[in-house]
Amino acid sequence: MSNMLEVADLGHTYGDHEAIGGLSFTVRAGELVCVVGPSGCGKSTLLRTISGLVSPTRGDVSLHGSHLAVVFQDYSRSLFPWLSVQGNVEFPLRSLPRAERRARAAEALEWVGLSGAARKRPWQLSGGMQQRVAIARALAYRPALLLMDEPFASVDAQTRFELEDLLLRVRREHDTTVLVVTHDIDESVYLGDRILVLSGSPARLVADLEVPLPAERNQVTTRTDEGFVALRSKVARLLNVGKPSMDVEKWAAAERESLSETVPS
Repeated sequence: MSNMLEVADLGHTYGDHEAIGGLSFTVRAGELVCVVGPSGCGKSTLLRTISGLVSPTRGDVSLHGSHLAVVFQDYSRSLFPWLSVQGNVEFPLRSLPRAERRARAAEALEWVGLSGAARKRPWQLSGGMQQRVAIARALAYRPALLLMDEPFASVDAQTRFELEDLLLRVRREHDTTVLVVTHDIDESVYLGDRILVLSGSPARLVADLEVPLPAERNQVTTRTDEGFVALRSKVARLLNVGKPSMDVEKWAAAERESLSETVPS
């Protein structure tokens, strides 16, 4: 499987504050990779640097595809209230002929279950439906890589579960490559093929974990699976040990041995 994204020795500094301390990792085509780390460790900065919204202080980001799209946590600010749902989804497609714009938007709205809401305004929709519009807009762009910055953090638990399953279905059916930043350990295990665990600021890579769960996942049975529980505990332990007060380099060297242990499946 070829790499869709390659990040090499990526670093970013705000003035005297080092937010990202030299990250290197890859994301394979068709993979869904989750990034977790302590609050304030630089996860969002990482995503913005990969997307090109922020210029790195050092290192390289290589995207092996023609387009990327970003879905942010604050869906209410990312949608234009004066445009219809259809208009919002069509917005990044303005360079395309009108008929193609409409066809792509209609298709993306069908993917996220909002075909009947095309003529409504965002403010007429619930929070979960607004986030579906944001996801549809990103998918209509047909990105080679979909970047998501804590996309479900602002919705209730039931809506979060529905949107997680929506993302898994869209990714599976359309072979989309996805990189998700999340603060939720359970979500990272439920969604991911791999989990990248970051240290406290400046962000360094603590662990790159494969998720040994079946591709087909269920909110009830998957979350009670022995492998799910074991991996969730491991990620929690890694995050706790990887706090800013720790010597990350020294700890990571010792931890690599424990990462070779088999997680029950």
